[in-house]
Amino acid sequence: MPHFAAALSRRPSGWSGEELDLKDVEDLDGVVEEMRRYGDDAELQLLFVEEDDEWFAIVRVDEDGDPRVFLSDGRAMESSTLGALFGEAAAVADPPDEHDDEDEDDADEEDDVVQTSGDPVGDPDVLSDFGIPEKRLLALCAEEGQLPADVISTLCETAGCLEALDALRLA
Repeated sequence: MPHFAAALSRRPSGWSGEELDLKDVEDLDGVVEEMRRYGDDAELQLLFVEEDDEWFAIVRVDEDGDPRVFLSDGRAMESSTLGALFGEAAAVADPPDEHDDEDEDDADEEDDVVQTSGDPVGDPDVLSDFGIPEKRLLALCAEEGQLPADVISTLCETAGCLEALDALRLA
């Protein structure tokens, strides 16, 4: 299955990107190792992966933190080797619906944005400090007719790294 994987690294000088080939990667540690090959000195790295216009994944690696993973559609774990890799890593994160501090109205609103055909898996707050809160990320995943590439472009535009992503797509 064809995939596109863009590793975007943020340094004080701005964002840069590299397209990664993930066909030989066996686990999340291998993914992170590939990311660090191109951005070892970066303060933050984001990996956006899309496969066959079906699903996307986000992997975030901060300087000193553990990787955080989000998979847009849990069904990818059953149909894709990469989907299974990201889904397994994402499943380690707390499920997004375990928020005890929400009141009942907010919980009902959140139900409206959850994808019914294939629920997202992982950390939906992975991009919250870039102005993309959990609710917005989940709404983008659930929006009918949105291709993964379109969602990734929207996310990158909000995060300020769209130029680096577009440079990779046009290469």
